[in-house]
Formats: sequence, structure tokens, C-alpha cells
Amino acid sequence: MTSPDDPAMVRVLADDGTFAPSAAAEEYLPLIDALTDAELETFYRDMVVVRGFDRQATNLQRQGQLALWPPSFGQEAAQVGSARAARPQDHLFPSYREHVVCTIRGVDPIDIIRLMRGLTHGGWDPTDPRNGNTRIYTLVLGSQTLHASGFGMGLVFDGRTGTGDPERDEALIVYYGDGASSQGDVHEAMVFAASYQTPQVFFLQNNHWAISVPVATQSRVPLYKRGEGYGMPSIRVDGNDVLASYAVTKRALDEARAGDGPRAIEALTYRMGAHTTSDDPTKYRASDEEQYWARRDPIARMRAFLQSRGASQAFFDEVDAAAAAYADDVRVRTNALGGIDTSVMFDHVYSEPHPLVAQQQRWLADYEASFEEGRA
Repeated sequence: MTSPDDPAMVRVLADDGTFAPSAAAEEYLPLIDALTDAELETFYRDMVVVRGFDRQATNLQRQGQLALWPPSFGQEAAQVGSARAARPQDHLFPSYREHVVCTIRGVDPIDIIRLMRGLTHGGWDPTDPRNGNTRIYTLVLGSQTLHASGFGMGLVFDGRTGTGDPERDEALIVYYGDGASSQGDVHEAMVFAASYQTPQVFFLQNNHWAISVPVATQSRVPLYKRGEGYGMPSIRVDGNDVLASYAVTKRALDEARAGDGPRAIEALTYRMGAHTTSDDPTKYRASDEEQYWARRDPIARMRAFLQSRGASQAFFDEVDAAAAAYADDVRVRTNALGGIDTSVMFDHVYSEPHPLVAQQQRWLADYEASFEEGRA
């Protein structure tokens, strides 16, 4: 298990929410000092709301409303801090667990639900301005890093970055995990990003477990050092500290946007829940490890910090009520979704119609029709 007490790690809040910047965090303090009370409260609100959404979606999967759900429980600070650091013109490439990243940028949570229910191939239109330049989820581990590097190369070729105008220049951030970091796609993406100096931030959420494989099995060095091997400035941040996650990502995106090339961030966090709803982490994780990280809960840490700054109980009550209403709205709208048209699974197997696929589609239609005949 990687310790969150690494002296080289950027950390602003102690486990109990005390403002106690590490030595590595000192240079980032001006970015944090510039945050308003309203922005700090928004960080907290984002984390609480998405945790409620997570729990509701997990319940919906257990009730048979969703095929699968990948919870982000425990990783809220890394996701909220990094997403809030992006500018409106920036582009975000999630994997499949970055629910709050998507909703912060404007994606309707029911679009994520529709994807996990099997009603859509993508979930939302990434070119729709309402979705904040957020790409669709990618379930093939690591492939989103290739998409991001290619997109970043396009930004360079088109002169859409590094012009010196921070209001117009574009950057991008791509999310992946410690498990995906072992995929060849990630390393190929880093090669191209470094070679073409793309305006790109590789944001690795090290949640310690690639399903049941511990991170210690995957690498003998801290994962952020892999970025250094490709010539990228690389850093480790406390991913359970939303302030540190925000500041480190903001600087990295600003530098990438200015034409300084790609950056790599390792956000040290912990997957407090299951990998997905089909997983049982009690079979491979020790309870004392889970308790260790539960004491470092990102929401509890930020709540304590806000309380130390004078946030009222009324504020926390209002956030809890908003989170409950948000989750309830998701439940109601999910239950109102229609059934799944199974025939669409054949629509995009090949670009042109194929007789074998057409035959399989007919077989399935006949099989489903037999149930209707039996009930007649």
C-alpha cells in the first residue's frame, strides 16, 4: 500500500481537515488562496452530490435497472478538483468512473445511466456545447489516452493552443487508473504526446487496485515517475485532498495550454467501494486497509476544513438536502426509461451489413418472440 505521507507529494489538507501544506505544496498556495468561499463550498457540494448519485445508481443496479455500475466512492476529491481546474474551452477524456467530471461539465446524469442500462452506445454527444467538451466513456482500458493524444496533436496542428491567449488556447485532460497504466496504449499515447508536445495532462488516479491486482504488483517505482521517462514534468498529489488536486491540475493545464507540452499527474487516492457492482472487494482486500483509508475520506476532510473557516450547519444541511433531491431525481427518471431494444447491438458491428450478423439478429428476434408466444 502506497503511503499518503510521501514528503514529495503535494498535500494541503491534513487527514483531519487542518490546513497543513506539505513542503511540495508551498508553491501552489497562491492558487488556493485565490479561491473564494463560494468556490470552496462548490467543491464540497460536488463531492457530496456525486456520492449520493453513486449510491443511488448502485441501488438501481441491484434492483435490476442497470446492467452494471462502476462507483467513484472515495475518489471524489481527485475528480472534482481536476475538473474544476479546467477552463470552458478545455477538453476532458474520462474512462468510465469519472461521473462527477462529466456532470460538472454539464452532462446530464441520466445520460450516464442510459449508458449503463444499455440504451445507448455512447451516452451523450461530445460535440454538443451543453456537454462541456466531455468525451464519452471508454471501457477499453487505456484507449482514451490514445484518443486524447491524437486530439491534442490536432490542436497543435490547427494552431488552437500555445498562442499566448489563455482565454482562447485549448488544453485537455485524460483520466485513467493504475490498472490502465500497465496497458501499452498508455505508453504509446505518452510517446506521441511528448513527441508532438500536445497540450495535455495525463491524470492518473492511483486507487491502489486494478480490480483485484494491487498497485505494488504493477510497478516497482511510483507511477508518476513513468511520465518523467517520456520527458514530461510529473508530480504526485494527494488525491483525497480536493484543494491540492485543484491547484496541481490548474497549473498543469495552464502550462500545457501555454504551449509547454504534456504533463503527468498521479493522484494518490483509494477506491473505497467495489471495482464495479459485479465485484466483491472483501475477497482480496483486508478490512484494516479499508479502515485506514476511510479515516482519510475526502468529503469528511473538506467538511472539517470548511467548518474551521466558519461554514454553518445550515450550509451542510442544504447540501445534504440537495444531494438527496438529486439522487431521487435520478431514481425517478431511471424508472421512467423504456426497455432495451436488443436489436441495436447488431447495428455497429460492421460498417456495412453482414449476412452472419443479420442471421444472428434474426435468431435473437425469433428467440424473444417465442416468449411472447408462450404467454399468449
